Formats: sequence, C-alpha cells, structure tokens
Amino acid sequence: MSTLDDNRYMRLAIAKAMEGVEAGGSPFGACIVKGDRVVACVHNVVWQTMDITAHAEVHCIREACRSLGNIDLQGCTVYTTTEPCPMCFSAIHWANCDRIVFGTSIADAQAAGFRELTISNEQMKSFGGSDLEVEGGSLRDECLAVFEAFNARPDKAVY
Repeated sequence: MSTLDDNRYMRLAIAKAMEGVEAGGSPFGACIVKGDRVVACVHNVVWQTMDITAHAEVHCIREACRSLGNIDLQGCTVYTTTEPCPMCFSAIHWANCDRIVFGTSIADAQAAGFRELTISNEQMKSFGGSDLEVEGGSLRDECLAVFEAFNARPDKAVY
C-alpha cells in the first residue's frame, strides 16, 4: 500500500478517535481495510459499553468480522491512532491480519494518563513469533492532536 493510501486510512481512524473524544470517550480510533475497501472504522467504546476490552482495535475487529462474515481477516491492514496494547496486538494476530499501521506510541498513551503495559508491538512480534508487519509513527502529530483534545476535556476519564 502506498503512503498516500496509508495516510488516507489513518486519517479515517483519527477522525473516529476525535468523534470518540467529542462523545466523552477515550482518544483512540481504528480502521480496518482489505484491499481498497474500508471494512470497519470505529472509536474506542470502553466507557460507552462499560467493557474494558472494547478498545478501538478490538471493537474494529468485531465489526470487521461481522462485516465480512468471517473471523479470518487475512489480507487486512489495521490502522490505529496509537500503538496497540498487548491485548489488541494479540487480537490482531489471532484475527490473521497482515499489517498494523499506528500513529502514537505506548509512551504517548502513558503521558496522557493511560495505564499502558510497556510491551511494544515489536517485542510482541518477537516474543510470540508473529509475522505481522508493524509500522509506527504514521501521522504521529495528527494523532497527538487527539490526545491534546482529550486532555483539554474537564470530564476526561482514563483507565
């Protein structure tokens, strides 16, 4: 996939993350693409659903599986505004996605107040023997702007 395509799909994830922040939620968005088709694009719904596992990536995988009628997401790329946590990385691996493209880092999420585990996606790949392609830093400044919008909210809630 070209950088222009990656940027286009990442901006969809960023827009969803901003939607989530504006709705009083967390600053995370994800978009799953197969070929040139957006299969699912969502924001984190942890607080809306009171489900701690409803991170943007997991929520997006659930929607993509429903959309495709299959739990095998081979051929898909996951665009996510922040480096996936170990739970999300594992779900992406088990869904058989080909690639992860993310914007901000785990350290950026920690700086925003989230209790992240400091295990990078590269470490997860290595420890688990995953063949997922992982590319970080995509539109990082635009993804950081989502954290800034979140941090500006007096009602922000982290977990």
